[in-house]
Amino acid sequence: MVAPMSDQKMIGRMKLRRRRGHAGGGFSLIEVVISMCVLMVGLVSLLGVFGLAMTSTQSSQQDLIAKQLANEAYESIITARNTSQISWDDIQNPTTNCPLTNAASCGIFASGLQSINQATTTGTYAGILGTTYDTTQPIQSVVDPGPDGIFGTSDDQTIPLTSYQRQIVISSVCDPASQPAASLRGVTVSVQYATPQGLTKTYALNSCISQYQ
Repeated sequence: MVAPMSDQKMIGRMKLRRRRGHAGGGFSLIEVVISMCVLMVGLVSLLGVFGLAMTSTQSSQQDLIAKQLANEAYESIITARNTSQISWDDIQNPTTNCPLTNAASCGIFASGLQSINQATTTGTYAGILGTTYDTTQPIQSVVDPGPDGIFGTSDDQTIPLTSYQRQIVISSVCDPASQPAASLRGVTVSVQYATPQGLTKTYALNSCISQYQ
C-alpha cells in the first residue's frame, strides 16, 4: 500500500532531522586525535621560540662583556701612552726591535690568548691590562644585579670571567711606500669566550695607535 503524498513528505522530514541530529551530536575519535596533534605541534613550536629567546638573551650578555673587555684593554694602552707611563718601545708584544731605547728586549703586552687577569697594582706598569706582569694577578669578575635588577643590594652576584680569554696583537703598519711606519702601529684586541651551548665565539677590536697624542 502506498502512503499518501503528505505522509511521504513527513517521513522524509523526519529522516532529514535524524541525519542532522546525528551529525551535530559530537566529534568522532579521528577528529579528536587530529585536533590533539595540531595542538601539540603548536605547543612544541612555541616552546622552541621561548628557548631561542632565552639563549639569545644570554648570548647578548656575553657579547656585551666581550666588547667591554676588548675596549678597556685598548683604552688602557691609550691612557698609558697619553700619560707617558710607558715608552713607544713598550707598546709592543715581546720583541727585540727596540728602536728608541736600543735595549736587548722590550714590549710588555703578552703574546697569545691570556686569562682575563686584573692589572698589576704596583710598579711602572700598574693599571695597564694585558701585560706580561698580569699573569700572577687574580681573575677579573663582573657584578650582576641579581633577581631584583638593582646594583648594590644583597642579591648581587659576582661572576668570575673564567670562560673568557683575551689576546693583544700589536703589529707594524706600512706607509704608502710599503715600509713599516716608525710612529704608527696596528692594535688588535681579541676576546674569546665559550657559550652555554658549547660554542666558541670571538669578538675582535681593530684599531691603530700613534707614537704621538
